Amino acid sequence: MPKPPLPLYLDDVVVLRKQHPCGGDTWRVVRLGADIGVRCTCCARRVLIGRSELERDIKRFVERGPLAPAE
Repeated sequence: MPKPPLPLYLDDVVVLRKQHPCGGDTWRVVRLGADIGVRCTCCARRVLIGRSELERDIKRFVERGPLAPAE
């Protein structure tokens, strides 16, 4: 039975397993869909990553976007 997709929201800030070449490891979600658009918070580079690959690489959430339900 497949796992349900991880709930991601616009403006979520996540820490990924690998660092970006600029040295930053925190990313802000800027686009949702089959591919997730993320922007490096250090150098502002924008990258598209497949949803399944991003879900595997997320270490933790730094902050949730304004549309995320309150926990």
